[in-house]
Amino acid sequence: MINYRRCLSCRRLAPKSEFLRVVRSHPDQRIEINQGMGRSAYLCPTPECLGVAQRKNRLAKAIKAPVPQQVYQQLWQHLPQYSEAKLS
Repeated sequence: MINYRRCLSCRRLAPKSEFLRVVRSHPDQRIEINQGMGRSAYLCPTPECLGVAQRKNRLAKAIKAPVPQQVYQQLWQHLPQYSEAKLS
């Protein structure tokens, strides 16, 4: 059975393997990308969706915690990997 998730920016429904996962881990409240257990939010790996999430503060609202600027920098660095993986 395929697990579907929804992008918090564009609201696209797709298998969760197609998304970037942002996690507020439990119990230490650290914010991690694509790892850990805790409250999660999913984003399409596109500049458009990440830009909207950052501009409208949607990530912080979804995981119910402030998102530091370095987490956004890490997310922007993940984007080229996803576009290269889709091409191959």
